Amino acid sequence: MADHRDRTEALARALTPPLREALGDAGVEVSDLRRLSGGASRETWSFTAVGPSAGPRRLVLQRLRPGGVGTGPSMAVEDRLLAAAEAAGVPVPPVVVDAPAAEGAGLGQARVSAHVDGEALGPRIVRAERTDEGRRALGRRLGSALAGIHAIDPEVVADLDVVDPLGRVRDGLDLLGEQRPALELGLRRLEATRPEPGPVGVVHGDYRVGNLLVDGDELTAVLDWELAHRGDPAEDLGWLCGRAWRFGGDREAGGVADLDDVLAGYVEAGGRPTSPEVVRWWTAAGTLLWGLICAVQARRHLDGHVRSVELATIGRRVCEAEHDLLELVLDPLPRPPRATPPTPRPRRTCTAGRPRPSWSTPSAATWPTTWGPRSTARPASTPGSPPTPSR
Repeated sequence: MADHRDRTEALARALTPPLREALGDAGVEVSDLRRLSGGASRETWSFTAVGPSAGPRRLVLQRLRPGGVGTGPSMAVEDRLLAAAEAAGVPVPPVVVDAPAAEGAGLGQARVSAHVDGEALGPRIVRAERTDEGRRALGRRLGSALAGIHAIDPEVVADLDVVDPLGRVRDGLDLLGEQRPALELGLRRLEATRPEPGPVGVVHGDYRVGNLLVDGDELTAVLDWELAHRGDPAEDLGWLCGRAWRFGGDREAGGVADLDDVLAGYVEAGGRPTSPEVVRWWTAAGTLLWGLICAVQARRHLDGHVRSVELATIGRRVCEAEHDLLELVLDPLPRPPRATPPTPRPRRTCTAGRPRPSWSTPSAATWPTTWGPRSTARPASTPGSPPTPSR
């Protein structure tokens, strides 16, 4: 407890100088500094800056976890991306202390932004009461904000890597060292059915419910840009529609909106017309990537690199992603009829002390030629083998 208090006080002291310079108030002090939950690679802290002339301002600090390694763009590159997004009409939290100033103050890879009202927890956003009109309005706003992101000139953030999700999965499966036939099958089907790629543009990379601030029917901010890259913009549309990000909702786009409304808002705001079939392909590609991410995270725990209940728990989500992926890439399968009640097994008699019977494999001709949901044909017993028990 004392260590946490000492760390919090040290962080408040480090925040004070860059805040005083950014707000133009030499008397600014930091109060109510507390860490928020969530964030796999970064810490998020909420606090209030209070000064004689600046007045109380609610702010948010985001920084790379101590000892952590960022896998996406640096925060300095993100700062440029956020500025370009704001200029394109995308709602983003205004930056107060940029990454270079934060790093110069000893905060490491960090940024201070203004607080923005809104709900970020996915289940709460999905369960919120909305009228049909409000739901349609939110869907269109999700689409128009995404069109703004995709309108950013890629040359403004040329530091962003060009990423092909299928290439990432292919390399990741090779490195994973596990047999994942459902993921391998999904990868092959997606490679064989890949749609014509669109022009390379800026991709948010994690545009979904849970990384968006929503206040009622209004989108107030797009958060978490650490996976931004350059690629096919349709990737963001597919990721938004992944079942993992619906939080139990029945609407295709994040559990809160219909895809038709999102696409309408996207095109109205200048986004490239995209068919639902292309979005479905990218949803499958995102589901494949999510399944690999879950497997890799669980492997970190199982290999002993990072002992974490959270990482261990995420391993159970691999099978969820595999199920969703197979539903997307395979033709719908008919639901098998209800099985008949099983025949009771005969009572077994004690065979202690008796010689064990010899087992032989029936010839191929004795196996059933048709395999329905559950075939009633069974291999005939061969001489010297026990009768085949009924199931």
